[in-house]
Amino acid sequence: MGNYAELLQSVSLPKVARIRQTFSDEHLRDIPKAICEALKRPGTLDRIQSGEKVAISVGSRGIDNLQLIVQTLVTELHKRGAEVTIIPAMGSHGGATAEGQREILLRLGIVPEIVGAEIVSNMDVHLMGLLPEGIPVYLSEDALKADHIVLLNRIKPHTAFRGLIESGLVKMLAIGLGKQKGAEACHARGFKYMDQTLVEMGSLLLEKSKVTFGLGMIENAYDHTHSIIAIPAERLIEEEPKLLMQAKSLMPSLPVNQLDVLVIDEIGKDISGDGMDPNITGRYPTPYAHGGPEVAKMALLDLTERSHGNANGIGTADFVARRLVDKMDLEQTYPNALTSTVTGPVKIPLTLGSDFDVIRASVKTSNAKDHCMIRLVRIKNTLCIGEFWASEAVVKELSEQVGELEIGELEDWDFDEAGNLI
Repeated sequence: MGNYAELLQSVSLPKVARIRQTFSDEHLRDIPKAICEALKRPGTLDRIQSGEKVAISVGSRGIDNLQLIVQTLVTELHKRGAEVTIIPAMGSHGGATAEGQREILLRLGIVPEIVGAEIVSNMDVHLMGLLPEGIPVYLSEDALKADHIVLLNRIKPHTAFRGLIESGLVKMLAIGLGKQKGAEACHARGFKYMDQTLVEMGSLLLEKSKVTFGLGMIENAYDHTHSIIAIPAERLIEEEPKLLMQAKSLMPSLPVNQLDVLVIDEIGKDISGDGMDPNITGRYPTPYAHGGPEVAKMALLDLTERSHGNANGIGTADFVARRLVDKMDLEQTYPNALTSTVTGPVKIPLTLGSDFDVIRASVKTSNAKDHCMIRLVRIKNTLCIGEFWASEAVVKELSEQVGELEIGELEDWDFDEAGNLI
């Protein structure tokens, strides 16, 4: 037994109860029909002529119904007689390589034989101009070869800054289609000025490139497709802020304001760009975003397979399990940090051998007066907070909301012989 294990021997874990909370699940039942309706808007699909080349931007984020959305959009463009290609629009993701970005799209289900369009992936960009401060603005050369660029992305709050425009269509244009160089340039001023930089870069690119329209998705608290909106290029800067406000109003949250310990079973780039959504955890990679609970200690246990070794976000935790660190691929993780200039999220926290040790260490160092009455919540990941586990102290508080929550019986933690949660 190591020294740190001896220090944890006296730490007892509180019993926990399974809690279910319900959010509104209003969402689209017929995705192809919703897309066709959205594309009836003047200034979108009607601008495409037969024989013209169209490049669709598709990013690295997990988006509900992404394959069906891309497939339907491609089909509608083909009906107009267009030649369609798909371009990875993900900045430095995929290890900042063309093959890596193509592989991400394939893993997301964007398979040419299924969606009906080929993927054209390389990292070559063209210098489109300079911002007043001299910051360069780039755009994918493949996108520039097309007669039309169609932006496709989910609109949602960003994890590192606040502004009128955060994650969405404008960001995909400035950072995603800017590839690694564009992403690096956009982050050069830091997240403090990111909202301004995105608008400036987006405006320049909308003026100098052939963006025709954007197709934006908003998801509900269960990450189901709530709405799909088509926006003509000249309306993007004006309309996206309103859609961001709608997206924020639909976001889920944990029903607690303060926690001694937050345990998260898994993180991954397929869950959030930061491995876990800071809007849920309250732990942000920069001081320019806020919201969520106040958490004294945060523990991470594992990395999703679909993250393929990218452990971005690990550094915002206090303790991690060895199995998560063992799955971390530095070649996949570091390019994002070097490009964004935010290095904290890729630092490796205190690493312990098992889930049992990680959770006990979090409890021990939380400065709670009574470990048995510690305020603790455990979630699977930040996409799945409709169901979570809570300690007795949290259960007592939440029992007053029994009309909104389903609260189970308190029970002991269940670990296997290796000390990992079952």
